[in-house]
Amino acid sequence: MSNATPPGWYPDASTSGTERWWDGTAWTAHTRPSAVAQPVAFQQQFAPQVPPAPAQGGGRTTRVVAVALAVLVIAGAAVTGILVLGEDDGTGTQAGPGPSSSAPATDTPSTDTPSADDAPADDPKVLVDQLNGITLPIPEGWEKPESTLDDATTMRTVESYTCPGDSGSYCYHGTVTVRTASGTDVTSVETLAKQDIKTAADKAYGESFVGEPIHGGIKSQKELASKSVSVAGRTGYLVRRQVTTGKGPGGFVQSLVFPSAVGSETPVIVRFAFDAGQDKLPVSLMDTITRGIRPLGDSATGGGVGSSVGP
Repeated sequence: MSNATPPGWYPDASTSGTERWWDGTAWTAHTRPSAVAQPVAFQQQFAPQVPPAPAQGGGRTTRVVAVALAVLVIAGAAVTGILVLGEDDGTGTQAGPGPSSSAPATDTPSTDTPSADDAPADDPKVLVDQLNGITLPIPEGWEKPESTLDDATTMRTVESYTCPGDSGSYCYHGTVTVRTASGTDVTSVETLAKQDIKTAADKAYGESFVGEPIHGGIKSQKELASKSVSVAGRTGYLVRRQVTTGKGPGGFVQSLVFPSAVGSETPVIVRFAFDAGQDKLPVSLMDTITRGIRPLGDSATGGGVGSSVGP
């Protein structure tokens, strides 16, 4: 059995009264005011490590507090022993607590927080972004790759082809990636979308990870849309461009930015890249996927949410 701590909100030892999102493997930048108290033992084991605060007061006060805490621990242990062992029923066995006994309290994240159980991670028609608390519908003929060179939640068309400008690289006709906006103080979704569209074009049709022009370089870009849009119940903004390349048919790129569904609502960036000339990749499919984005745990999420996504 795994001892890994599940994703969730846990106390941030570096900031009093604050919880930080644990994605199952590492702490993230998402924080929020504390909603549910967590045991001290968990804070010590999993919270971000900070030096302990210096002791206040003289040595006598410290000893008094230590004795008081010891008495409380002993008393708690005694009560626990009584609850566990129960009363002797005269047969030499110890009776457990009756059906009216209160169950011990469990320390769980707030119910409005997405959990691993809410995420249809194994559904081939749903792309789950646990960190940002959203799901996206996966169109027919697309897949969730097990690994990518880009550190982002990704879905793409199944079939690949040799990039027209770089014989050593493989390209995909359609790709959608999800990432958290980081390394910036900008919070306006409109400003972020307008800034990110150039990066989206460069990543899709500019150069490969090793600096090779994968489509013969970008020759020109034409803006097709720049507007506000509703995403998962939040107000977002998208910018869409048509890209003309030195080799190949070029394509269409889009940067969609909206507040995260969890934590401090850090902006989320969804990048779209569709090759031109593909019957199964009309630009309208970008709108269909955008409308299908849901908060994690939404009743409309799961059970084939992507089945209705078509060209």
